[in-house]
Amino acid sequence: MIIKNNLDKNRGFLSSLSSYKESKIVLIGAPMDFTVSFKPGTRSGPRKIREVSYGLEEYSIYLNETLEGKKFYDFGDLDLPFGNSLESLKIIASASKELIDDDKIPFFIGGEHLISLPVIQELRKKYSDLVVLHFDAHADLRNDYIGEKLSHSAVMRRVYESTKVKIFQYGIRSATKDEILFAQKHTHFYPFKVIEPLKQSMKMFSGKPLYVSFDIDVVDPAYAPGTGTPEPGGISSHEAIQVIHLLKDQKIVGMDIVEVLPAFDLSDRTALLAAKLIREAVIILSKS
Repeated sequence: MIIKNNLDKNRGFLSSLSSYKESKIVLIGAPMDFTVSFKPGTRSGPRKIREVSYGLEEYSIYLNETLEGKKFYDFGDLDLPFGNSLESLKIIASASKELIDDDKIPFFIGGEHLISLPVIQELRKKYSDLVVLHFDAHADLRNDYIGEKLSHSAVMRRVYESTKVKIFQYGIRSATKDEILFAQKHTHFYPFKVIEPLKQSMKMFSGKPLYVSFDIDVVDPAYAPGTGTPEPGGISSHEAIQVIHLLKDQKIVGMDIVEVLPAFDLSDRTALLAAKLIREAVIILSKS
């Protein structure tokens, strides 16, 4: 296997199975933060999210369902060579391919947003009609950041250029003028709000294979301060949970939650929100 279990003392996410073979959904950490443009440290996100997951109930009062018995497995974190973005992306791509070939639903935990690129590229090889749902404070459509094209601030631009998938963007409240012009031409762009535009746009992708990319900074820093590029004016924690529930009848074939930065949130509420979103997502993915 390309990927190997790297969990410390086998302490995976709350209620995760001990058997990869029996799993339908596989959580896998990508502790990479080599191209961040403000505060570094998201490489610690996957470990912290697992740690705080044990503060949650297995039962979701929202869905009247429990994680117990759900077929998901936590593979731990990938071993990524520190500072080497290209090699790290290759490793993430190889891990994604292995999961896809084994008919698993890959669920990556970041790490910076650039980790989404190789996962989406590999899924696009299997699903010609793949659609990406992008929840974020930032458009991530820059051509480059200070000359670097492989940047977390350019990830959706690289996704579009390399795969030509349809991209739906929600909650964006920070972008350059060039990014806005690019979005108006090439993506389905819904700035500021999330819930209403998501409801209204569902008819355009219902039944299609979806990749859901959830940058935690789509949430207002009042609720989720632990992120590298916090942007005031975002959605609430409650709205973030609503997003997951609105997708419960969709065909999700892959997902990620990225940009949790534990060092800037001593309360752990950002990691707790991410863990809760993962719990809700695993439950709905188990039904698909």
